[in-house]
Amino acid sequence: MRFKFFMPALLLLIMQNSFGQSRIENIIIITTDGLRWEEVFGGMDSAIANNAKFHLGDSSDIFSHYWAATGIERRKKLMPFLWSEIEQKGQLYGNRTHDNKVDNANPYWFSYPGYNEIFTGYPDEKVNSNDYMNNPNTTLLDFLQKQPKYKNRIAAFGAWEAFNRILNEPRAGFPVVAAFDTLTDAKLTSRQLLLHEMNRNSFRPFHDGECLDLLTHYQAIEYLHAKKPKVLYISYGETDEWAHAGQYRLYLNAARQVDKWIESIWETVQSMPEYKNKTAIFITTDHGRGDKVKTEWTDHGQGISDAHQIWFAVMAPGVAGKGEMKTPGQYYQKQFAQTMAALLGLTFTAEHPVGDKIEAVLK
Repeated sequence: MRFKFFMPALLLLIMQNSFGQSRIENIIIITTDGLRWEEVFGGMDSAIANNAKFHLGDSSDIFSHYWAATGIERRKKLMPFLWSEIEQKGQLYGNRTHDNKVDNANPYWFSYPGYNEIFTGYPDEKVNSNDYMNNPNTTLLDFLQKQPKYKNRIAAFGAWEAFNRILNEPRAGFPVVAAFDTLTDAKLTSRQLLLHEMNRNSFRPFHDGECLDLLTHYQAIEYLHAKKPKVLYISYGETDEWAHAGQYRLYLNAARQVDKWIESIWETVQSMPEYKNKTAIFITTDHGRGDKVKTEWTDHGQGISDAHQIWFAVMAPGVAGKGEMKTPGQYYQKQFAQTMAALLGLTFTAEHPVGDKIEAVLK
């Protein structure tokens, strides 16, 4: 008789331990500005690479690094971590060749409206300019800052200065380090102080509004080590900057570098007991770019027919590793905030509407 009762009790204990090990306690949100789904799922585009206007005399370099016979091979050359670890253990959405669609819900298809939609779940049509004021809408990060578990355990690092307004830094209550900002913590590490100095004195190809992704990345990683936030946002910008400049080689190189940094972030969190097997990673972009007219790949906005087409990827303990989603579906950027909240076991509420979570991610 004791054996009959012992087995269910043992099974319950094993299940509790298993669920405890896979429980998501932290999230790292990563965006890479304006990276097209076409390259994410198909690798380099030979039509663009062969255009003298965009290869700037360097097509041989582009082809030597990124060309292969099939899109599956090309995408692995461009983003090998995305198409190995994340494909095996996570989920990737937005390959429209499989009718798996992810779109902006906002009607503008450029950066501030896109980032607002990502973080608020609300495609607010009043947010219609990259120069828009401090965001009046409640972001997911605002919501988490009010939860006891996450209060003062949040930080955001973005290459673009507009994140001070997008995340409403005066209201936020957590660090928002955008472009050439510096942390004001009196207990900065020597590495943080050095990174601040490097950032202030760095080359500024994008003027004063945006720093190099390298500096944003390493400031975020050093903060991760030093402060161990439970919620960390990192935004890279060079995929958008080099696209606008029409420099396809540098656009591809920037995407390749982001993939390397995502790999290093994942390896870092898996090496730290505070994060290992407790951390979700959510990766996406703010808007798409032109493709129907190949010369419009440099641009986005309402006048570019494909610029609403985006993508996202997620990898987290306890979330099914479905890989590339090849079933038809329609998803929207406004659903990201509630989906990220759901990964943490929460329901994001705000004074404005919030898009529904994406059930397919959580099943």
